[in-house]
Amino acid sequence: MLGGKRTGTRHVAVVLMMCLFWYVISSSNNVIGKMVLNEFPFPMTVTLVQLCSITLYSGPFFNLWRIRKYQEIPRSYYWRLIVPLAVGKLLASVTSHISLWKVPVSYAHTVKATMPLFTVILTRLFFGEKQPTLVYLSLLPIITGVGIATVTEISFDMMGLISALISTMGFSMQNIFSKKVLKDTNIHHLRLLHLLGKLSLFIFLPLWLYMDSFAVFRHTAIKNLDYRVIALLFADGVLNWLQNIIAFSVLSLVTPLTYAVASASKRIFVIAVSLLILGNPVTWVNCVGMTLAIVGVLCYNRAKQITKGREPPTLPLSQPSHVKYAPLEQHHNRDPYYRGSVNGKLTNGVQQKSTGNSLLANGSGMPSGTATRLLFV
Repeated sequence: MLGGKRTGTRHVAVVLMMCLFWYVISSSNNVIGKMVLNEFPFPMTVTLVQLCSITLYSGPFFNLWRIRKYQEIPRSYYWRLIVPLAVGKLLASVTSHISLWKVPVSYAHTVKATMPLFTVILTRLFFGEKQPTLVYLSLLPIITGVGIATVTEISFDMMGLISALISTMGFSMQNIFSKKVLKDTNIHHLRLLHLLGKLSLFIFLPLWLYMDSFAVFRHTAIKNLDYRVIALLFADGVLNWLQNIIAFSVLSLVTPLTYAVASASKRIFVIAVSLLILGNPVTWVNCVGMTLAIVGVLCYNRAKQITKGREPPTLPLSQPSHVKYAPLEQHHNRDPYYRGSVNGKLTNGVQQKSTGNSLLANGSGMPSGTATRLLFV
């Protein structure tokens, strides 16, 4: 009993520490992103730096951390789902930076609290899924809170609002369809993040060269090699990449509901830190609207948890077949880090003991269908 209590206490301490790191890195990423865009108003270039960070850092570090590798995805499936997901990630990232450029961080994150609303609408449009009345009612505080925050926002900008809404819709759509990809292919969550980052960069680079590159190279910060702006851009890319990694680590340690609450709490932390450091003016009515929107997100998560047992599956797998991967152990070029299925069994059916990093092993204690929460935060 004493050992069990110690283990439980240690688990809680690890979760709290990871959440603290997550909150600090996320708020730092948003504050630095806003500082960069204030001095270097090129949201497309900031997006490019973040995509480069995902592409360059993920491969070596994921191999170092022994993240399970994957084989090639069939071309038809790749074009049907992976490419649209990469385009959606690209659109959501660019519009997210435009909103951060045009409006305060606090307001941008308040608008992003509408993600449950977009999730309900999109699952109804694409899959015909109806939600229980309690879930629909939980959306009212979100809509009301965002409405109050919008009306009372001192630094309101219409392009900023529209960009934040498009970004939120894009991230919501990615969460829906990435869940299907994860189930169909059994690709590791972080490997999918890396794949989408690489593909988004490949698609985005010609567009950036045509639309942004000449103006960027003529900007005084680049012409004069302003090391402060360059350092901020580099830090923004690294922090954005780390934010995704830590979000996954937190998700692997807690239940979906706990993660949702932690994510909503993170949004509160980001808003508070941005108001404290950046000092954008707000009224008490504006703060009430922000708080109501975040409380609405918590109510939505609780309503989904209560009604979960009565809901049909949201995303049925493609029938009658799925994308198949042959285990890497069957090939001559054997990968020493690959160890069978998600359920922790070797290819001979013998249960294995967990010897790797419990935070980074595929499916380490993660409930089914929760992985998409980490990819787009």
